[in-house]
Amino acid sequence: MLDELSTEDSLRLNVLLASKPLAIRIQESRLLVQGLTTQGEREVSLNPNCREDLYLRRVRELISGQVLGSPGGYPVYLKRWTRMGQMRDESLEQLLLLGEPEAVVAAVSAPGLSDELARRAWWCLEDAGNARRMLANPKIRSGQMGPVLARYLLEHLPFESEPEVMMETARLVLQEGIIDAAERLDLWKKSARKSAYLVGFMLSRADEIPLSIPASQHLPLLQTQLDQLADNSFAQALARLLDAPGQAFLQTFELVLKKPANQEVVVGALSAVQRYLAELRPAGDPDLSLEQLAAEAETALEQNPQLRQCQQLLPQLRAQWLSLYQLSGLGYAILRPYLGDSTAIGSLMRRKLEPAIAGVEGLLAQMK
Repeated sequence: MLDELSTEDSLRLNVLLASKPLAIRIQESRLLVQGLTTQGEREVSLNPNCREDLYLRRVRELISGQVLGSPGGYPVYLKRWTRMGQMRDESLEQLLLLGEPEAVVAAVSAPGLSDELARRAWWCLEDAGNARRMLANPKIRSGQMGPVLARYLLEHLPFESEPEVMMETARLVLQEGIIDAAERLDLWKKSARKSAYLVGFMLSRADEIPLSIPASQHLPLLQTQLDQLADNSFAQALARLLDAPGQAFLQTFELVLKKPANQEVVVGALSAVQRYLAELRPAGDPDLSLEQLAAEAETALEQNPQLRQCQQLLPQLRAQWLSLYQLSGLGYAILRPYLGDSTAIGSLMRRKLEPAIAGVEGLLAQMK
């Protein structure tokens, strides 16, 4: 089938491949094959001699045959390997030479992706999903491509409609060292209308939320005793929450609970609180309802050595120690009794969750 390409196209494509391009992309609507080289971009305008979709398939077969020695396009076995995370790092360069969108997605999802390969992949296919995949990789996040990808996502964020995507995008771009303070503040201002953005701040900027809130009035009165418990995780967690950054974190959590778009946003906020207090639960999510968390906290106050130490030194804070331990265990399980298998969103979901949200707000009231 390869000889069914027009002679001119076959020759020009072979010349392009012989120039050892860094990446290749195919613009189907323009019938154009482009190659990224060290000297810039090269183009091959296609001249189909049959149906365009069939001709493009033949073009891909020629490219795949040269790059992989397999004329079948993006091979089935490669699809299977890349989806299972079994793609070798040395194969990533080849994936970016196939002109296949799925091959680019496989490359950007690979842990071994380098900053240079990220640059090539971005040239191949600028796409918000690819940008998020790459920003999840610490090597790309800290490289030259990190800010490039983050600014692309910021520009496209207003056009996203799924709360989960908004939440994840905000979390990724807010990671340390990617965007500057002015860009973070601009995103914060927009979060007044998008609770999903607030979850991004809770997850990535827990101690740097741009709210001007003072520390709890109780902190100065307790500071001396809390300092005596410098090695106690519960005492330090309480001190952190009572301080100004902690109060800003808690208020942001309350803002999310006022009008979450869907269940995923609520769960994201609960996960952020659990992450904030992760030291208190080394075993992770306890998967307990609010009632079970309350009973567990009462038991822990008697049996957990660190909690018992806190209670002995500061017995007047019994309600705070109990609330603190319950907050550290928040997760989807507190919603389950009220949602069941419901897929409710918006106002209906919020009505269903009123008991759970009221319970959480009661715990937060003890932290002010």
